[in-house]
Amino acid sequence: MRKFKVTVNGKTYEVEVEEMKAEEEKELSKKEEIVEVKEVPKQEEKVSTGKGSKVVSAPMPGTILDVRVKEGDRVKRGDVLLILEAMKMENEIMAPEDGIVASVNVSKGASVNTGDVLVTME
Repeated sequence: MRKFKVTVNGKTYEVEVEEMKAEEEKELSKKEEIVEVKEVPKQEEKVSTGKGSKVVSAPMPGTILDVRVKEGDRVKRGDVLLILEAMKMENEIMAPEDGIVASVNVSKGASVNTGDVLVTME
């Protein structure tokens, strides 16, 4: 067994790979199975409009069910900004601190990926 560190989308994983014996390699080559590895293109990061000093990002991929704030709203820490559905569960995305909503970068029904900017606050 050999250990390797592999980084995927910024997360590092430790994997163990077992070396094959010559007999096993011959059997595998008899199967004539071709596995093609393709490089996944890096997705462009969504950049905020430059407004706001605090960014609220999507903690997981999902769909926006409801947006409960609009630009200019004053919010307190813990106020619900929006509802994100992920794996059939509704997740409340809350304000990390007191402030004013500088921009709302998503709308109801939008699909988001982990790390996408949802709201910026001042």
